[in-house]
Parts: sequence; C-alpha cells; structure tokens
Amino acid sequence: MPSLGADMTAGRLVQWLKAPGDRVARGDLIAEVDTDKGAIDIEVFTDGVLAKTLVDPGQKVPVGAPLALIERAEETVPPAAAGVAPEAPAEMSPMRQAIATAMARSKREIPHYYLSTTVVMGHAIEWLANHNRDRRPAERLLPAVLQLKAVALALREFPDFNAWWVDGRPVLQPGIHVGVVVSLRAGGVVIPAIHDADKLSLSDLMRALDDLVNRARAGSLRSSELADGTISVTSLGDRGVDTVWGVIYPPQVAIVGFGRMVERPWVANGQVVSQPILVVSLSADHRASDGHRGGLFLARVEQLLQEPERL
Repeated sequence: MPSLGADMTAGRLVQWLKAPGDRVARGDLIAEVDTDKGAIDIEVFTDGVLAKTLVDPGQKVPVGAPLALIERAEETVPPAAAGVAPEAPAEMSPMRQAIATAMARSKREIPHYYLSTTVVMGHAIEWLANHNRDRRPAERLLPAVLQLKAVALALREFPDFNAWWVDGRPVLQPGIHVGVVVSLRAGGVVIPAIHDADKLSLSDLMRALDDLVNRARAGSLRSSELADGTISVTSLGDRGVDTVWGVIYPPQVAIVGFGRMVERPWVANGQVVSQPILVVSLSADHRASDGHRGGLFLARVEQLLQEPERL
C-alpha cells in the first residue's frame, strides 16, 4: 500500500485492474484503492509479471503492507511492511482527520519561517489579455498558470526549496513536481502534483492544471500525483483572501501562497498610479533553508511574474 502523503495511514482495496500472470510495466495501473482522499488509481513501481495478489477487494491494509508480488528478473520484490496507525475519531470525517494529522505533524516537527513580497501585476495582466484576445475560452490562460510556472522556474535556481526532509536532512529532488492545493466540494483538500512543471509550456501547464483539478474533484487521481509533490502552491485569492500563510506538507520543505489580485495605489517614477498587485508568501522549513535564501527565491518569483513573456 503506497503512502499518498504524510497524513495517510491505511487504504482499502477496491479492485484489481490486473490479474496474476499479466505482464506489467512501470506506470501501469494495477489497482484501485479507497483512501481518505477518495478513490485512487495505484501504479506499478517496476517492470515484470504480476505473480500473486496478497489482498482481496474490500480489505483494508496499512500503508507499507504488501499488496502483491511482482516477479522482476527472476526475483520477487514485495514492498516493505509498516504498522497500523490509530483509526480516525468517529466524530470527524476521514478527510478532516487526515488533514488534521498531517498539519499537526507539520507544526509540531517543522520550524516554519514566513516571508512575503508584493508583486505589481500590471504587465502580466496586460500580456495575458493580449495572449487570450483571439483564443477560444478553452485555450485561454489564467493568472494561476503564470504563478505556477514562475514558482517552477525559480526552483531551478533555488533547488533547496524543491526538497524533502528525510532522515534528518534535506534531500534535493531531481524533478520539479508542483503540488496544487485543491479544495473539494464535499470539504477538505488534496494536493496532487503537476509533474515536471518547469518543462511545460504555459498552454500545456494550463491544460494540466484544468485536468488535475477536474480529476481531483471527481476522485480519479493517480497515486504518483499524490505522492510525488516536491513543493506545494496554495491560492485563496478567489475566496477574497489578501495573503495566505501556508502550512508545509511533509516531507516537503516549502509552500508558496498567492492571495487575491487587487487594484491599489502604487508609487512609480515619483507618481501615484493604480496597479493590480498580488501578495506572494513563502512558508519554509528553517532546517532546510534560511530567510536569506527564501528572500532571494521570492524575489526571483516576483521577477518572473513581471516578465510573463519569458515563462
């Protein structure tokens, strides 16, 4: 049973999508599992042949418990086992309890520090309007995609924020997989990741974001999308929030927050003008970085947002 985040303790097998004797490849869907985050498609972790299933549909097993045996190069490779964690209190929904567990662990174990910067978005909004003018609604870009791409590109230069805290030290991650905090209509949130977000064009990133949000709310995410995030991005601008201070989602070491875009008086070249501004925040793990690096990272995000043609 894979861990789909620090808040997951167990999952219930819904169905097998492969049968013993089937040849499987890394990335193939092998099973569907019901978790606190909803129904998740489980992917195969290696190439081989499904030799034996160890769990029956309907059975609930803890994270780390073997689900099946896959023969690989004349070798049977089961996953590692793990103990059972306590059940969620009856008065709380499984989703709410999962979030509570992860956030309590985060605030208990991670020494957060917080920084913010105010970004003038006038040029970005003008660029977006020009880009979208002759495009169909389905092909238009939203400001959120500029934000995601700016964070992803800034991580190339500041990889210490694209890391996991493992065994007492930060481990830099080779891919930039940006987790997007998605609120669910029934309550709670999930944080599925867009893989290799820094390598996607703005149009491809927009399509990936739309697809991810739609599938998250439909309950059809893949296990890798929930387990592979290397940093999280949260936005509450559409809820009227000026600034959001995120709580880091372990084992990640940072989360970037975006507030709402509002018109404010702004001094430019000695004159007071009206400008759309956006507050960008960083919550980071002080064990993995310090405020100096955090400030430089935020400054790079700000610069990229003000140069949308370079995204």
